[in-house]
Amino acid sequence: MNDISLGLDTFGDVNHGADGRLLPMDQVLRDVVDQAVLADQVGIDFIGLGEHHRDDFAISAPEIVLATIAGRTRRIHLGTAVTVLSSDDPVRAFQRFSTLNALSNGRAEAILGRGSFSESYALFGYDMSNYEQLFEEKLDLFARLVREKKVTWQGETRAPLRNQVVYPPLGAQGLTTWVGVGGSPESVVRVVRHDLQLMLAIIGGDPARFVPYVDLYHRAVEQMGSQTRPIGVHSPGFVAATDEAAREGLWPHYREMFGRLGRERGWPPVTKDRYLAEVEHGSLYVGSPETVAKKIAKTVQTLGIQRFDMKYATGPQPHGALMECIRLYGETVLPMVRDLLAHDRAAA
Repeated sequence: MNDISLGLDTFGDVNHGADGRLLPMDQVLRDVVDQAVLADQVGIDFIGLGEHHRDDFAISAPEIVLATIAGRTRRIHLGTAVTVLSSDDPVRAFQRFSTLNALSNGRAEAILGRGSFSESYALFGYDMSNYEQLFEEKLDLFARLVREKKVTWQGETRAPLRNQVVYPPLGAQGLTTWVGVGGSPESVVRVVRHDLQLMLAIIGGDPARFVPYVDLYHRAVEQMGSQTRPIGVHSPGFVAATDEAAREGLWPHYREMFGRLGRERGWPPVTKDRYLAEVEHGSLYVGSPETVAKKIAKTVQTLGIQRFDMKYATGPQPHGALMECIRLYGETVLPMVRDLLAHDRAAA
């Protein structure tokens, strides 16, 4: 039995084809399915698909794509990264996951969050001024649906439920449910209060700065008398044959993606020096298999986590480069990480 679960995430970034032009979204979605099939074949534990509603990401209905992947894979676990629960209906979200769980023979996992973009709120008729209340109430309802066969619930963000059964029901093993947290102490405590699993989204800076949040999680578990559950980390990265190939291969796509986001959000201009500093000292897991494996193992040890998911696509990277990244991650990075962790446990 492995102590660490190692997965991959993607948002279905709209990427370049062989002619250098952006591919249509239908092709991107089919490529994502092929990427997940390869991930299953090379032994990766989990594939997560993020939900977005904008022109640079193709995946707006991740559970549909995951159901397609379920029919072409055998062992890999299938989840979202994240489901934007604030602008969704918890009952319908639960039904999608319980259906996916049935079709995949229990391989579904939900990762719930508020998302890092705001487009879904206006699209589905929600007011951003209710940001906190929407997520708190909907997470409470989803957590009850996962645990209770008949649910009674009342809030202000949707109609109440009274002794309601929701179909299809989950099997005896239930549904592994994570909550994506970006660095708010209140969010960490909320995860414990609902007795769900903590997924830390670390997308910049030294991962060690999240040690206080892990410590807070364990204190909250003790104070609330909850069960200690696995903690995970989601961070971006890219693997190629050498450090130079990985860094130079990702850089133009990273620059394009974060340049656009910077213009939208008023961030400072993205520079190669800042990019390389993040690769060296921050939360960009970019390099050869050995470099990436060592960095993942260090993060696992520093934070004491049980799951690491690398977001392997950033910007319009070509499908072929992503497939090679997945192959290297599964065939080389994963066994290296496990060997490094086993060696350190033996030495201790």
